[in-house]
Amino acid sequence: MKNYHFVFYVVVLLTAITGVVHEYAADSAQAISRIPTTQKVVALTIDDGPHNKVTPEILAILREKHIKATFFVLGINADHFPAIVAQEVADGHEIGTHTYSHPMLPNLSPQKVAEEFDKAEQAISKVAPKPTLFRPPGGIYNNKIVEAAHKKGYSVILWSIDPQDWSCPPTEQVINKVVKEIKPGSIILLHDGQYPLPTPKALGVIIDQLQAQGYEFVTVSELMQYNELRPSIKSIFLPFW
Repeated sequence: MKNYHFVFYVVVLLTAITGVVHEYAADSAQAISRIPTTQKVVALTIDDGPHNKVTPEILAILREKHIKATFFVLGINADHFPAIVAQEVADGHEIGTHTYSHPMLPNLSPQKVAEEFDKAEQAISKVAPKPTLFRPPGGIYNNKIVEAAHKKGYSVILWSIDPQDWSCPPTEQVINKVVKEIKPGSIILLHDGQYPLPTPKALGVIIDQLQAQGYEFVTVSELMQYNELRPSIKSIFLPFW
């Protein structure tokens, strides 16, 4: 399976240098990186799948631990492995959209952005409820992307903890990063769109260690209900990596 992130972030670096990437206006665009709450609730989110090997391993661990997660699915992978998305739904997990092909959205025309949304939604909706959550690839977006997402009925979801598991660091590094940075309302970013990944081995340990600290795992939509600063949530930061 293609390593989306390696290719994607090389493109980000090159285009940023040449000035093509612009308008990453996190302060002026509504996007959710973390939920402000004093309750010890957090959300596991898993991007880029489904993958025919990694995703079933992750699902087995979540099933064993009785944990519900939010999967931000790529439409192209949903087309390839619809039965795995269907299994995610059957297991009670939440399905969000991560576009169809993982492009750098701010560099696309409005028509191409709309096409990415529509194709992904069509692929996902064959086997899952219509998504209400959207995560921009790489966490890279601008106000126009947020507006387009809101018109589709999506909340824009980022993250507050990123162990960069997609880059295949040691399993202990993934575990330590998450456990060290956890706090109430955290949104944890993990991946399942390539093989190999340290994520399956790290996931069970992360769950056990956080539960030992008194944390409860919920889906992103459930986590949003714990917001103690309603009615608005502003993006805390723009995570590039």
